[in-house]
Amino acid sequence: MRLRGTIRVITVLALAAATGCTAGDRADDARTSPSASARATGASPTATPSPAPTPTPVDPVSLPALIQREHKGSGLKLGTVLARTSAYTSYEVTYEANGLTISGLMNIPVGKGPFPALVLAHGYIDPAVYTTGRGLNREQDLLARNGYVVLHTDYRNHARSAKDPDNDRSLRLGYTEDVIGAAMALRSSGRPEIDGDRLGLLGRSMGGGVVYSTLVVAPGLFDAAVAFAPVSSHPEENIDQFQRPNGDPLVAEIEKEHGTPGANPKFWREVSPLTYVDRVTEPLLIHHGIVDETCPIAWTRETVAAFEKAGKDVQLRTYQGEGHTFYGQWPRSMNTTMAFFERHLR
Repeated sequence: MRLRGTIRVITVLALAAATGCTAGDRADDARTSPSASARATGASPTATPSPAPTPTPVDPVSLPALIQREHKGSGLKLGTVLARTSAYTSYEVTYEANGLTISGLMNIPVGKGPFPALVLAHGYIDPAVYTTGRGLNREQDLLARNGYVVLHTDYRNHARSAKDPDNDRSLRLGYTEDVIGAAMALRSSGRPEIDGDRLGLLGRSMGGGVVYSTLVVAPGLFDAAVAFAPVSSHPEENIDQFQRPNGDPLVAEIEKEHGTPGANPKFWREVSPLTYVDRVTEPLLIHHGIVDETCPIAWTRETVAAFEKAGKDVQLRTYQGEGHTFYGQWPRSMNTTMAFFERHLR
């Protein structure tokens, strides 16, 4: 696997620290620089190192902020058994993600492991009615029956997960942290059933947007990713589609704090994964129904075009007559999904 331990981006500041250069050191160097000594002795002067530039501050609500953050995930714990089948056992679980306890559901196949593992990122369900494991029940069952450990994250503010009161105003970027934490908790669990070196990611609808952001923030953490009927890669389009028409008061709060796309385009660029698509290293498979009215396929076509322009490994599978729910052609889409994971995780 290409990436182990914590996820870290080396900033200019870190590079300066690695050289041991501080402001005090630079002041001392100015008094006893090689150039000054050379002039005193008549020797040829040598170049004086230039001070490291000051790093540009980043908005804490942005993908650059998540990219710079040192992410942590650990403490995967199995709890109550929810179900036992002939193919797998289903457990309530918790794990730690950047200091928050996140709940979820995990299916562990019967048989001799270790098994490759998948993290599942569900679509939007009102946290007030959400219960552990809701949203991707069909996928949880089928994938476990086909030999995958399946960890379905509840996300923060859902089910038994810890609360993060700022998450909605922060465009729900915390869900990306929860998915990264889930992968790192699987990798470090030490459980014999889990092969932490073979990890895949699958997200649906809003979870598809979480997939995009995760691939940008933590390249190399997963081996492959799949998105079903994903939301737009532009958060402002999602707001206009899902929140603004319903009079969600969060819209006014977000725009008061960060401005509208017209007034503060920099902020909205920095929360779009398309701005950083060059960072992605994993193959991505996207499924989308042609007549999806919830998440229009035009959104996905734009995302795919950006991935292709950046030379990334992306595949789009479209489904005539299929809407957002994939009730009609779900078996065919899952056969394609399992073949994709088989190719990249087995």
